[in-house]
Amino acid sequence: MLKKKQGSIGIIGLGKFGMCLAQELVKCNKTIVCFDKDEAKVQKAMAFSEYCFVSEDLSTETLEEMGFKECTMIIVCIGEHMDTAILATLNALNLGVEHVIAMSNTEELGLVLEKLGAEVIYPYIDSVDKLVKRIISDNLLDFISLNEEVEISEVAIPKSYIGKAIENTDIRSRYGLNIIALKRENAIKIKIDPKYILNSSDRLIVLGEKVQIRKFEAKR
Repeated sequence: MLKKKQGSIGIIGLGKFGMCLAQELVKCNKTIVCFDKDEAKVQKAMAFSEYCFVSEDLSTETLEEMGFKECTMIIVCIGEHMDTAILATLNALNLGVEHVIAMSNTEELGLVLEKLGAEVIYPYIDSVDKLVKRIISDNLLDFISLNEEVEISEVAIPKSYIGKAIENTDIRSRYGLNIIALKRENAIKIKIDPKYILNSSDRLIVLGEKVQIRKFEAKR
């Protein structure tokens, strides 16, 4: 059974969306718990996570035994089978975890899942990339993907940077990010004084590799 670990994420269903989500979260150093009835899919997930389980039983008791109750969030990625998605979502909610997100391929199923109390996402609208960004941190405010590896993102200032001059941070040296603008009180400044002292209400607009931006915005 998974021991309590802050930030652990549960994923029920390892279809295309669930598998991709699991892989991306692991890249972001998240501990994940995976569950699917297909042994081949679970074997694939075991290559990057030690908490992988095979079962057709979606009961609350089984989920608890697997360690899902110890997660801070559970994502139900079973959008194509209405009855199974509803059962999995209901039992995930019964575990009492902080946040349950359920995937739906139809508006009809989405309405039912919302009534149960889950946050609903639609895979044809919500990409894995966007969901990962939401999960790993609240710091990331907006972004524009330039390609699969590079993007421009607006990020909040990590607490450890507040009160520091920009020139005294490791934004460039450690993360390889270029600050292209500073947003303060809805005003955007392109010319930035390196001696400027960052405060909690500031926002940085940075250009860099997606993986490095994720690491930076996850910093506290």
